[in-house]
Amino acid sequence: MVNFGFVIDNRKCIGCHACTIACKSEHDVPIGVNRTHVKYIEKGQYPDVTREFSVHRCNHCEDSPCTTICPTTALFNRDDGIVDFDDDRCIGCKSCMQACPYDALYIDPNKGTAAKCNYCAHRIEHSYEPACVIVCPTEAIVSGDLDDQNSSISGYLRDHDTTVRKPESGAKPNLFYIETSQDMLDPHATERNGEYLWTDQAAGVGHYAKYAEQRVGASDTNSMIVQLALEKKARAANPRDKAIIHDVMERLELQSKRPKRSYDQPSKGVLWGWEVSAYITTKAIASGTYLIAMIAMFAGILEMTDELWWKLIIGCTTFLGITGILLIMDLDRPERFVYVLLRPNFSSWLVRGAIFLSGFGGILALSGLILFFDLERIYLEYLAIAGIPLSALTGVYTAWLFAQAKGRSWSRDKWLTAKMSFETLVAGFAGTLMLTATLTANDMLNWIIAIIMCSWVIIHGHKAVREPQLETLH
Repeated sequence: MVNFGFVIDNRKCIGCHACTIACKSEHDVPIGVNRTHVKYIEKGQYPDVTREFSVHRCNHCEDSPCTTICPTTALFNRDDGIVDFDDDRCIGCKSCMQACPYDALYIDPNKGTAAKCNYCAHRIEHSYEPACVIVCPTEAIVSGDLDDQNSSISGYLRDHDTTVRKPESGAKPNLFYIETSQDMLDPHATERNGEYLWTDQAAGVGHYAKYAEQRVGASDTNSMIVQLALEKKARAANPRDKAIIHDVMERLELQSKRPKRSYDQPSKGVLWGWEVSAYITTKAIASGTYLIAMIAMFAGILEMTDELWWKLIIGCTTFLGITGILLIMDLDRPERFVYVLLRPNFSSWLVRGAIFLSGFGGILALSGLILFFDLERIYLEYLAIAGIPLSALTGVYTAWLFAQAKGRSWSRDKWLTAKMSFETLVAGFAGTLMLTATLTANDMLNWIIAIIMCSWVIIHGHKAVREPQLETLH
């Protein structure tokens, strides 16, 4: 059985970017995004300075997290080991980009769909090698069948010590490096000190990559210029300022001894923005309010009158509807949102979450019909028996979706489910207080407490979604 992979021989790579350009030409890759790129790092101090190059791209993992999280099987593992993608199924949800530990995916700004290195599958099918392999002037990129003991790539693996990027991710990458340093492979060993070619896209590739071309002229401020300016200023400064300037220069010197990232691909920035933060809040209010109100009803704490039932159903349906709108707004192909249910990948918590949302919405709709047609109220309680677990799952499933995002720290947070459950309960208590409160002075304290609770959920949710996305992946 065929199992394609890559070996990158760092002894030979000269950082010429021929692989990047060949890939762009072969696949018509837009400006601002790359399927393959070369990362540079520098070590040492002048004159003992070295520069290291390394080619980064999709690792065609055996246990690929991108195919697991993709809700529509737009990303899939072929029988020959290649991780490929189907433009026609992609909804532009960006979950694959969150799941990839290697930051190998991007959203095509012209199509609004995910893309990445696909091993030039169209060439492989006609017995040609990938474009990057053909064009490399030093033959630093080796491709072939990892399971064929007579292949060139198997010989490389047999004769050399190789390493992979982020083995702790559990993705089992099929891209191996010969004689590369940990400083190169570890994204935290070097800092992003500025912007690189075509500049960073702080707002995110998902919706904003189409603006990348407008920022081509942006440049980085070189730390050497800063140091020269400080030295000139120090000559004319008073003794107190000189001491401050020399302290700054000493810190710059200490930093210069560390490995420095001198070139990398543009950052994709925050992929899931305010829409996702807001959806977590609205979902927590809708599901939490129903959950708390029903538990209180069965516990005999809350008497559900017709007025309260109407408030509960209308309020929860409204917030659940807003949740759906926000989810669709976040997609780069929003017209395809129904693919989540029509072309589902049931291993993805996006699909399972959509089922929970639909089920909870169905409970609310049936409850509304019972009230509208003035049927026996006992049916509302029967529905609540199914509604309680569905509302709980609606509130908490995003934690399990985030856990599938292996590229982010969400997947390593063992308390994530508890945190999201707590958010749902806090939002539920706030919603129940608003549900039972009146617009009188006597209930003013309840309104204040509810608003404070909702504010905390909004702030905490925004922070929880944004911060992990600011970590560099490559």
